[in-house]
Amino acid sequence: MASQTALLYDCFSGISGDMHIGAMVDLGVPAEHLTSQLDKLALADEFHLQLEPGAKMGITGTRATVVLHNKKQPHARHLADIRDIIGSASYPERISATAMGVFDRIAVAEAHIHGTSVDAVHFHEVGAIDSIVDIVAAAICLDHLNVDAILCGPVEVGGGMVKCAHGLMPVPAPATAEILQGVPCHFGRVDQEATTPTGAAILKQVVHRFEVPGDFRIQRVGYGVGQKDFSIPNVLRVMLGEEQVAPSVGHYEVEENIQIECNIDDMSAEGFAPLLDGLLGAGAKDAFLTPVVMKKSRPGTKVSVLCAAADLDFVLDKLFAGSTTIGARIHTVEKRMLPRQARRLATSLGEVRVKIVTHSDGRTRWKPEHDDLLALARAHQMEYLEVKDAVESELRNALGSESGD
Repeated sequence: MASQTALLYDCFSGISGDMHIGAMVDLGVPAEHLTSQLDKLALADEFHLQLEPGAKMGITGTRATVVLHNKKQPHARHLADIRDIIGSASYPERISATAMGVFDRIAVAEAHIHGTSVDAVHFHEVGAIDSIVDIVAAAICLDHLNVDAILCGPVEVGGGMVKCAHGLMPVPAPATAEILQGVPCHFGRVDQEATTPTGAAILKQVVHRFEVPGDFRIQRVGYGVGQKDFSIPNVLRVMLGEEQVAPSVGHYEVEENIQIECNIDDMSAEGFAPLLDGLLGAGAKDAFLTPVVMKKSRPGTKVSVLCAAADLDFVLDKLFAGSTTIGARIHTVEKRMLPRQARRLATSLGEVRVKIVTHSDGRTRWKPEHDDLLALARAHQMEYLEVKDAVESELRNALGSESGD
């Protein structure tokens, strides 16, 4: 079985920008490398990064704190201001693209929540120096690790209320909830904010798959120690290792999945859309509906779900909670797939994830990630199809003879 280097986020107690820095350094990113790269920022004389040993409830790790030299920071910054700060640092393209991708996701979320344009968004908490450092540091650390795949299991968001720039808000904060759409989340393990908008945006920008790997061999573990005290350890755990990828039969990759099926004839049609969204959010790889004729010629709907064995309990819980079924058929299926790879490519509108598949005769075809195109359309206030055409045109040039799908 082939393998690839992978980074696995275990956000059982949430994630914030400072916890992410601590976890990366604890995992092995050299502190000297990180600080020397941060010194390239025009803001470098306004802060220093403090890294020290820390512990929460017996778990030791690294605590990162951005110490400000002047407590009086600008009230807010616009996206253009942050783009200038990052651009003037002359980072390699991959670092700049990742950092700006994180900010773009926050800007899109804030614009949607407040009913304004992306360029008009005022960054409050995330426009502050410490948040800029958190996000740029994340890009620097991930570039240094240079792994093949980044994975993440369910993300704890917390509970209760949190104080934001606009007043008290329910947890998850509106921006966090907006950013984490489609991501498997856990609520209420702690009664405070566990995942911040910055932490959520880092995950959404860099994670390739929000799922627990079926075969992962841990090589190193790092803990980022948070600033809060919860009823569970306030730490972010990251693991670096090797993920065993699907074996091949002939030209095809082979993967085993669990298939879940049930027939429903007593549920309103409007209920199926949120059901599918919930199943995908719980970790399902695919979920679809098929019209069927049941006993006594009653019309019904067959719900079919594919998931990894590790996600079976999460998906079943969502199926029973979100539908009227009282039972489900479960069996193992074998899936054969064309070899594929996921790449992040820079375009004039921003970075996009691209899935590339290879046929047995060597031909390739590719497709940009829909969510990334949608985020770019919102960020640039353009029509989705206009962005899609522009990005695909640039990708055709970048990918040579490969053709879009």
